[in-house]
Amino acid sequence: MKIHEYQSRELLQSFNIPVPGGVVIDTADQAAGAFKQLADGGATLAVVKAQVHAGGRGKGGGVKLVKTAAEATEAATTILSKNLITPQTPPEGVPVKKLLIASGVDIAKEYYLGIVVDRAQGCPVLMASSEGGMDIEEVAANTPEKIIKEPIDPDKGLLGFQARKVAFAIGLQGKQVGQAVKVMMNLTKLFLDTDASLVEINPLVVTPSCDKHPQGEVLAIDAKIDFDDNAAFRHKDLRKLEDPDEVDASEAKAAEFGLSYINLDGHIGCLVNGAGLAMSTMDIIKLHGGEPANFLDVGGSATEEAVTEAFRIILADDGVKGILVNIFGGIAKCDTIANAIVGAAKNIGFTVPLVVRLEGTNVEPARKIIEAAKSEIPTMIVGSDLTDAAKKICDATAA
Repeated sequence: MKIHEYQSRELLQSFNIPVPGGVVIDTADQAAGAFKQLADGGATLAVVKAQVHAGGRGKGGGVKLVKTAAEATEAATTILSKNLITPQTPPEGVPVKKLLIASGVDIAKEYYLGIVVDRAQGCPVLMASSEGGMDIEEVAANTPEKIIKEPIDPDKGLLGFQARKVAFAIGLQGKQVGQAVKVMMNLTKLFLDTDASLVEINPLVVTPSCDKHPQGEVLAIDAKIDFDDNAAFRHKDLRKLEDPDEVDASEAKAAEFGLSYINLDGHIGCLVNGAGLAMSTMDIIKLHGGEPANFLDVGGSATEEAVTEAFRIILADDGVKGILVNIFGGIAKCDTIANAIVGAAKNIGFTVPLVVRLEGTNVEPARKIIEAAKSEIPTMIVGSDLTDAAKKICDATAA
């Protein structure tokens, strides 16, 4: 689950990570009041930032620096008036419905700080770089040696000496080190306590020297947090942060029926039980010249209701020219799935080719069910094995 930047900043603050003030607005009319609120707190400039689940907002015109309430209104009007297009959005962009107006900060140096799960090491890993900012992806790709990595013990958390080592490695000095260490250790606590899959501060900044902070102040001025959906049952308070406007409607509908669905750009719909089998199914479709239109895992205990909804979701995609059903019966027996497929197909009515491959427990009774239903479902084709099924659906949907 993803959340917006303004929500991520609020979480950082709740874990004692210093963040500049900010106000969230929904309309351009609220921008002037938000700017004045920040100005009353001492801010002399502000940043108007689009709140969407995509990076690269600055390059797409979704981040604007303003110095007056009038400029804040103008910037808000511009950003809210059109879709935001960035390297991480679809070509048509995404609508902007919320803005964060945050206090501007003088920046002496930008850094990157993040935590992800490293599956190769089997633990979370703290990542930091002296090259923070909008081009951190290019830094990782072109100069990976500038990304410092430190493994985190999930039981002990990040230890003090590890945080200090990372702070020195990215070039922090003097009292900056102590401030950064607190940020790193609190960020680790946030990551572990909330079952996050990603926490990211980019940039983490050091401000210029001032009377209060002779060596500058360490601040988090942008944040991104993703949570592990598998742990959502432990964090009902966090689940409330999800923005339904940012969730694909088909994916949300699939989740209601216990289906794992991800929309893709191809023309062959896939209905499979098991994530690994679903990945293999997409691979073999591509091997034989097709393009998968989705990832869809109905799970091990699929019901006729769930299978029917899965077909509806797949067929709602106008780009789907055919469907491949690939079921390996285990917990869910093949004959149960076959009856669900037949019932769903009759209920919905198919006008595109439907290739069915079944294997596993009770496969023979299942094949008889499918064979008996072919006259009622004229577009249905039986695949003898996965390769045969993939070839048939690719041939049937070839332009």
